[in-house]
Amino acid sequence: MDTGTPEDSNRSANPSIHEVSDPARRMLLRLGTGAAAAALYGPWVAGCATGEPQPRLGFAGVPTSNADTVVVPPGYVAQVIAPWGEPVGVAGAMPTWRPDASNTAAEQAVQLGMHHDGLHYFPLDGARRGLLVMNHEYVDEGLLFTDGQAGWNAAKVAKAQAAHGIAVVEVERAPEGWRLVRPSPFARRFTAASPFAVGGPAAGHALMRTEADPAGTRILGTLNNCAAGMTPWGTYLSGEENWAGYFDGGPALTADQRRWGLRAAGWARWGDHDERFDTTRHPNEFHRFGWIVEVDPMDPASTPVKRTALGRAAHEGAWVAVTKAGRAVVYSGEDAAFEYIYKFVSRDRVAPGAQGLTKAKANATLLDHGTLYVARFDADGTGQWLPLVHGQGPLTAANGFADQGEVVVKTRQAADLLGATKMDRPEWLAIEPGGTTVYCTLTNNSGRGALGKPGVDAANPRAMNTMGHIIRWTEANDFDATRFRWNHLLLAGDPANPRAEAQGTIRGDAFGSPDGLAFDPRGLLWIQTDASSSTLGQGDYANLGNNQMLACDVASGEVRRFLTGPVGCEITGAAFTPDATTMFVNVQHPGETPRGRSDPADPTRYSRWPDGAQATRPRSATLAIRRRDGGPVGS
Repeated sequence: MDTGTPEDSNRSANPSIHEVSDPARRMLLRLGTGAAAAALYGPWVAGCATGEPQPRLGFAGVPTSNADTVVVPPGYVAQVIAPWGEPVGVAGAMPTWRPDASNTAAEQAVQLGMHHDGLHYFPLDGARRGLLVMNHEYVDEGLLFTDGQAGWNAAKVAKAQAAHGIAVVEVERAPEGWRLVRPSPFARRFTAASPFAVGGPAAGHALMRTEADPAGTRILGTLNNCAAGMTPWGTYLSGEENWAGYFDGGPALTADQRRWGLRAAGWARWGDHDERFDTTRHPNEFHRFGWIVEVDPMDPASTPVKRTALGRAAHEGAWVAVTKAGRAVVYSGEDAAFEYIYKFVSRDRVAPGAQGLTKAKANATLLDHGTLYVARFDADGTGQWLPLVHGQGPLTAANGFADQGEVVVKTRQAADLLGATKMDRPEWLAIEPGGTTVYCTLTNNSGRGALGKPGVDAANPRAMNTMGHIIRWTEANDFDATRFRWNHLLLAGDPANPRAEAQGTIRGDAFGSPDGLAFDPRGLLWIQTDASSSTLGQGDYANLGNNQMLACDVASGEVRRFLTGPVGCEITGAAFTPDATTMFVNVQHPGETPRGRSDPADPTRYSRWPDGAQATRPRSATLAIRRRDGGPVGS
């Protein structure tokens, strides 16, 4: 095994930061001993699912940072391997990225998209070679074009659509580090114009039919893809998150459209030149987004499927567990204030099949049949999964639900009627290895307790919740149980904050706005933050620096900062090789401005990451992080 470059004996004494610049070469990112962890209020740690001792944190924590670079602990190496604009490796179609943003829509459609988010690693040869599948959430027109949204036209809409979606790239570990394999027979891009099949109760439903697709079974595009999960049968699940903003609603919105946040004019302006996104002309196109998308990365000829049985929402992502009886259970949340947490239990058992293509095909319709639930968190620390099933309780034709297809198209309205708990923006979930405990980040909700908004409750205990928290629940007996017990792992915050409700209960390094969440193969819980660029460095976030990634030992509750990102970025996505010796992480929207869109006249005003001094614009990118001695990351 390649264990990396040996650590020089004189390097550990003095702290140093190495900026990631040229993505073509390996970049060493090192820091000295870092800040000592402050002893804060202890988190609520009762109720861990596993009886075995959990692994302890084995790295020196890093301090907060405001630098335009990535910082990791001493003894670690990080490498940029997949920035926006690099060709994914489709044979015969590998246009190079042009720093002046002059790539065409056709070129962007075979290049890595913008704003990397959730990702997973699918092994081809263990920890040496595999596929990375990742989401490209949205675009910044100030970076994508030389003149932003000025002169908005059909060509610009097409390029923006091509920069969205999902990418499949092949990667391998060479002596000099990780690299893209190009060309690759697996390389693919799915954009806002790619064909998708439809499965589940909404397939062919009247609410899904359009002039271009009268059968309601073939949808063009996926967009605003956020977090991601991996199934036991080897496929990738991607959540379509804030899709409503891509549509123009016109002057007379329906109650259904208002419930989903549609506005008269969408911020993306796609409806100006692509009539699909004008709901006054094609009202049902709006129903064809907000689904969990399943992709088979191992079969380059396969068509991805929108799995409607899992419900329609502003889906952050989807994460899969398997019951003792072999049924799949898919957890999801939607990143929106006062929305819900869901789970789906498959009707059928996971088919064993063989590995690879055979296993995926054996479970090709597994997620099309089953029961969808929404969570209610009760004040006594228990909770209940409420079935979203047509004909049960208020989900009847008299209340606007003609059949199960209409229930899943109107998942939010169904959950409203059932009295589910309105949460503080549920984002990523993580399933603790070896038990039935599930964790969920609730990133923040500054509107909690505001005039006309829901007040605090047991699960969401802070008014003006700017800092967020992490909740967890343990299912009764198995993942398909309808009852559970819950508590908070921690309330995020800063103990030095003068506002008491923003101080939090973290034991260790302070942070706010938890977002990404993942267990590694060793059982460490990794937490990533996404405080908005308009918030960083001020108010409740004055002391917290740039967004960061931390590790948590859930047995002790200790939290330690592992990584800090460049200016304006979000740290997101966490994937691991099977032996945990490499962790893949995405750095999204470095240099994002406080208003969220870059100035095309000065795109590097806030960040030059990852290309350094020669940068013409910042780029989202994937990092491969390793211990230089070859050991498991975090140990």
